[in-house]
Amino acid sequence: MKILLTSGGVTNGSIRAALVELLGKPIEESRALLIPTAQWGHPMCSPESVWRTVAGQWGGEAGLADLGWKSVGVLELLALPTIPEDRWMPWVHDADVLLVDGGEAVYLAHQLRESGLGALLPSLSDTVWVGVSAGSMVLTPRIGPAFVEWQPDGTDETLGIVDFSIFPHLDYPGWSTNTTESARRWAARIGGPAYAIDDQTALVVVGDEVRVVSEGQWESFDRE
Repeated sequence: MKILLTSGGVTNGSIRAALVELLGKPIEESRALLIPTAQWGHPMCSPESVWRTVAGQWGGEAGLADLGWKSVGVLELLALPTIPEDRWMPWVHDADVLLVDGGEAVYLAHQLRESGLGALLPSLSDTVWVGVSAGSMVLTPRIGPAFVEWQPDGTDETLGIVDFSIFPHLDYPGWSTNTTESARRWAARIGGPAYAIDDQTALVVVGDEVRVVSEGQWESFDRE
């Protein structure tokens, strides 16, 4: 996979340009599948927030589904175990990009495994993964106990497809738990390389290369 990890989505021209570079063609020629599943695991999400994601309506800004795709479909991971693989796997293989929304990252990791999509990801060499918040964090080794909402006494481990952790929504207005100082305390306990990124920042991962694309604020921790 080619990976674009964001905190708040495709929020500026720099992140959009990185997305087009990964796709290798214009957004208008690309087929997308939107995965909203992580929202069901987070207590702050609701059927209304899922609808806003699917409809591309987020405070007047273009959401993941409203970037001008050739086509957009919804891939609900909870449905996949109930239908034959030979029905849903072609949908995934035909997509140029998976748009993976935020919510609860450990819940999303669980559903990726249960659905069978998690096992398929390593074979999707030409597919672009665009994560938002938990949709980005799910590819990391762990998220830290502070971000576990689904089962607070359970694990904070996620898929480990990338080798670093992510602290999202850095210094988001009004969020006292997402300050720079909070990120630094989180990083000191995470036990590996990490990034703190705001909603104007993304991480581009192709193979072993990690590149920061930002029109905002970010910090890296313990990465050579």
